[in-house]
Amino acid sequence: MAKSKLSEKEQVTEYIQKLDPSLAETITFLRQAILAIDGEISEHIKWNSPSFYYSGDMKPFNPKEYKRDILVMNLHRGTTILLVFPTGAKITDTSGLLEGNYPDGRKIAKIKDLDEAKSRQKDLENAIRNWMGQIEK
Repeated sequence: MAKSKLSEKEQVTEYIQKLDPSLAETITFLRQAILAIDGEISEHIKWNSPSFYYSGDMKPFNPKEYKRDILVMNLHRGTTILLVFPTGAKITDTSGLLEGNYPDGRKIAKIKDLDEAKSRQKDLENAIRNWMGQIEK
């Protein structure tokens, strides 16, 4: 019997299970916090990392604008987790969570460990809620 294709959620779970346990614990915490913000936030593997996107209805747009992508985790830089917001420049963030002034409009949040993830949870939630408030439906 052929193995059935994993769902997007199962693909993310499988990805996390292959990580170092302390990194996996931090990623799992962030994952749960992000998904709890809104029922229209979904997850999948994009650019070889866990990523979160808006799954609700939107006005048509050019896919190169990444209007549906909320954030992509970059886990390829050692122990620091980079949360890359492809359209982060449009987010109003007064907490200092989002860093960078990239020409393509992205912003990045750096999370070193579970303690930092927990201490920045509200800032992350506020940034994502701000992003979601700007969705063109």
